[in-house]
Amino acid sequence: MPRTIVITGASDGIGAAAARQLHAAGETVVIVGRDPQKTGAVAAELGAASFVVDYGDLSQVRDLAAALLAAYPRIDVLANNAGGVFADRTVTRDGFELTFQVNHLGGFLLTNLLLDRLIESRAAVIQTSSAAAHRFSRFDIDDLQGERSYSASTAYGNGKLANILFTKELHHRFHDAGLSAVAFHPGAVATAFAAEAKGAWRFLYHNALAKRMLISTDKGGSRLTWLAEGTPGETWISGEYYADNRPARTARVASDPAVAERLWEESTRMVGL
Repeated sequence: MPRTIVITGASDGIGAAAARQLHAAGETVVIVGRDPQKTGAVAAELGAASFVVDYGDLSQVRDLAAALLAAYPRIDVLANNAGGVFADRTVTRDGFELTFQVNHLGGFLLTNLLLDRLIESRAAVIQTSSAAAHRFSRFDIDDLQGERSYSASTAYGNGKLANILFTKELHHRFHDAGLSAVAFHPGAVATAFAAEAKGAWRFLYHNALAKRMLISTDKGGSRLTWLAEGTPGETWISGEYYADNRPARTARVASDPAVAERLWEESTRMVGL
């Protein structure tokens, strides 16, 4: 029987690539994206259902969760793939720094709103993280909004580190109930990523020479597909971080259970759970 796999950030890039791969494998893929035209185009190509949501507005995440719960009595995989890096420090209508909200709080809220359904389904929750969690993070649990010190790279690295901490705490709290969680680095992929950034990030992803060094969206997407198609406990280990389909090292703080627990508590307070 086909499984139901919800992929956020699936209107292009590795999310769209993984959706195509999983559809070809016979799975029921649900496309979630920010851009209505791109999201609709991918969904139409696959004959899949689609939902439009902007993670810069948490009310839209709540609406998405309600729609998914109404439409799907079972969700086998939730791929929290939406994310991005942005040029300047911006505060959303919800009152949070945009990079932190888009990369962490949106997926945190969606997962928690779907949590009972995910546990009932013995689902896997996949977080698209990044090597930036190790290279660029300066994680301060007392300054999650970057109010004391801000740079686009640090904010992105912190958001991707938050993905790993969230994965570990999700595993800690709910793996015994049947839920599995994993985070991964897809590689440096030639996508529209960093289109809203400037400086080094935009140059890295949007110049002809650099793009020759980036991997294809199909290759990056295949790493999401590998996790979605795999069996937790056999193919991959719940609560871990992967790169190139293997367990990988990341920032040391990602292994601190006290920080993971504190991030969960702070995130719960922020989104009003």
